[in-house]
Amino acid sequence: MAVPRKIIHVDMDAFYASVEQRDDPALRGRPVVVAWRGARSVVCAASYEARRFGVRSAMPALRAERLCPQAVFVPPDFTRYRAVSRQVREILLRHAEWVEPLSLDEAYLDVTRPRSALPTATAVAQRIREEIREETGLTASAGVAPNKFLAKIASDVRKPDGLFVIRPHEVLDFLTTLPVERIPGVGKVMQGRLAELGIATAGDLRRFELAELEQRFGRFGRRLHERALGVDERPVDPDQPVQSISSEDTFSEDLPLDALAPAIGTLAARTWVAAGRVERVAHTVVLKLKTAQFRILTRSRTLDAPPRSSAHLESLALALRERVDLPAATRYRLVGVGLSGFRDPEEDSQGSLFEPGEA
Repeated sequence: MAVPRKIIHVDMDAFYASVEQRDDPALRGRPVVVAWRGARSVVCAASYEARRFGVRSAMPALRAERLCPQAVFVPPDFTRYRAVSRQVREILLRHAEWVEPLSLDEAYLDVTRPRSALPTATAVAQRIREEIREETGLTASAGVAPNKFLAKIASDVRKPDGLFVIRPHEVLDFLTTLPVERIPGVGKVMQGRLAELGIATAGDLRRFELAELEQRFGRFGRRLHERALGVDERPVDPDQPVQSISSEDTFSEDLPLDALAPAIGTLAARTWVAAGRVERVAHTVVLKLKTAQFRILTRSRTLDAPPRSSAHLESLALALRERVDLPAATRYRLVGVGLSGFRDPEEDSQGSLFEPGEA
């Protein structure tokens, strides 16, 4: 009989902002926003003091400033964040052989057979949180569950500086009231389609048979069915490198090509922030477009050296727009900016994607 898996998701609390507050006592207790200033900049991270005003990651920096005029803006220092992330990674590896980093500030661990002699996965998660606090001066939240899907949700339940456990016999009860938007892949459009069927929670999803969900939503219907039952067979994969990162936006009304520049700038900034959360560097810039007739186009350019800044990424994406040769009357319902062709930093002779520079 297979041994039930024991998965921990560890998530550092307001990681970038917490590092800044740790290293500068004058910032402690104050609303800190980690972001470059500027019309195209987006928030990399916000302290919990800033979050009380509605400031969130990936929000335009100008909006964050309007929501919280007293916020202290601090430019991100990815080199410092990576150094702290490596400290945390060393702690995680003391307790688990299988560690899958998702970004600089979060990771999955499979502790079905932990390296340490602690008796339960809950005890392992608690010890990890204690060691992170003692050795880095930062706090982390953790979720413990039978699979990755549930562990990630659990780590958010008692943030910040919390621990939440979902035991196998508690899974269905926990999911009964879980909002469907917490299921990965359920965005605003899918949430609306589910709402039309009277589905607001994972418990509501369980009223529908697999065949009906597949008929309505294709392959994603099976994913919905499995998650509503708490099923997720994905293993913790320590060798899963980041392949691509992108941000997309669907417009409320279709736009001509020459009206896409503001959206491309905002999406470039969001992609730049997301890329800062991983340790690899990208050499390929991708522009994605979807026409009003749902035709998808992509244009890409591979560079000898990675983009230097958010502004540089924006300029490269705008240049790719000039390579679109559809009729001028074509309208577009979606645009996306992405990075791919990721390499490990030691493989990259040009240095880090995040050298100091304008964003």
